[in-house]
Amino acid sequence: MQTRKLGTDGPEVSAIGLGCMGMSSSLGPAPDRGEMIQLLQAAVELGVTLFDTAEVYGPFVNEELVGEALAPLRDQVAIATKFGFALDPAGESGWAGVDSRPKHIRDVADASLHRLGIDAIDLFYQHRVDPEVPIEDVAGAVRDLIQEGKVKHFGLSEAAAGTIRRAHAVQPVAAVQSEYSLWTRGPEAEVLPTLEELGIGFVPFSPLGRGFLTGTIDQDRTFESDDIRSSLPRFTPEARKANQTLVDLLRTIGERKGGTPAQIALAWLLAQKPWIVPIPGTTKRHRLEENIGAAEIELTPEDLAEIDRAASEIEVAGARYPENLERLIDR
Repeated sequence: MQTRKLGTDGPEVSAIGLGCMGMSSSLGPAPDRGEMIQLLQAAVELGVTLFDTAEVYGPFVNEELVGEALAPLRDQVAIATKFGFALDPAGESGWAGVDSRPKHIRDVADASLHRLGIDAIDLFYQHRVDPEVPIEDVAGAVRDLIQEGKVKHFGLSEAAAGTIRRAHAVQPVAAVQSEYSLWTRGPEAEVLPTLEELGIGFVPFSPLGRGFLTGTIDQDRTFESDDIRSSLPRFTPEARKANQTLVDLLRTIGERKGGTPAQIALAWLLAQKPWIVPIPGTTKRHRLEENIGAAEIELTPEDLAEIDRAASEIEVAGARYPENLERLIDR
């Protein structure tokens, strides 16, 4: 697979990474652990080198899974994990607010290193901005961890442009992770220009719209109560019916380019900037291979213009998150 560098000083990784959250939580019953270990190892064989996890996924069990699966392949991969939630493993969501106090960051780093079974975290993201802790203090805490050799690179997730600038002035930010896809284009206004100016990489999560942009989810699909999509406004039957037009666009382009809707959605992201590395998640080998295949699809300037023209006429129905999750996004 092609590789890309995350920003000026970040790691060089595969053009498409792997989001691991769904292998343990948030998308219905957790799949078989042994099968997920095989899938993670297969991803490395297929050229994937960036793996994304977090302590809150599970909580904790996703880091343990990723660490066990990638232990024999540690020198071939970059592992990203995250801090920033106050965890409540007994609660419905697994968390009870945000917490980026410097001591908490240090405690999370030590615990994540233990669960992952590694000596240093390749990329350590603040999972959500904590309005009670100055971002300069957060960046300073991660800077200390980098100086101690426990962390290699600093990242932010769902951070606004101003926050990114303030953090970067204290400790260079290697990558910012936010939701970005053809149906979530908010980062284009301010975040992407800021990243380009500062030399920071961008890692879109949910680049396939939590599965919707693959064309496999229609208005009749039902979701388990432990599937986060059951609570998202954009996944009501009415919203899914309205948003089908976007999938139809991807399918039309795919028929011409010899790709699936998912592959066109990922190829579109890759074509936006050379420092963008999407991290689609999956629990299936054939979907993993499909996603990786997107790196081989080249969209011409004419293709991209056609997609942008058509997409600009489509009004996406439904908010990204319910109100209790929307308030966690830094603006």
